[in-house]
Amino acid sequence: MAVIGAQRLTKPTPEADPDDWYANLLWFNRRKCLLLTHSATLFTVFEANVTTAELRATGSLATRLIERELHDEQLPLETFADTGKHELVLATTADRQVLGCMNDLAFTCRHIIDSSGGLGDTDCRHLNRRLRRVISSARDYRPPIELVANGWRAR
Repeated sequence: MAVIGAQRLTKPTPEADPDDWYANLLWFNRRKCLLLTHSATLFTVFEANVTTAELRATGSLATRLIERELHDEQLPLETFADTGKHELVLATTADRQVLGCMNDLAFTCRHIIDSSGGLGDTDCRHLNRRLRRVISSARDYRPPIELVANGWRAR
């Protein structure tokens, strides 16, 4: 919270929504890294070497990263309801199941980064693609990329 400013935290915590994105700041090799995860699908984006300035402009950073990864997966940029058009709210976790999955994803990131010889030697494109192919019991043992590609919307 010190990086982006605790005063930006919304209280009370909003109700969980399937369209929510969760973010976690991770540290690898003394570098700030951002992990973004979509609530309904667990579609995840990892970004290494983020700056404090980028984190303070979280909305534009998140939109750019999500669109980059959708493009990389050859998915429509509209897959997640125009991420750049919605208000960004910084709050504590509304869905503890997503938080648990993100902890597992962070562990996977650490394993891949360590196996690669460190953050500088890690192919982040490959890491991102692997994260989106991890199955989770929280989503009926289906990988995020499958949920997104097959139209995840339950509404």
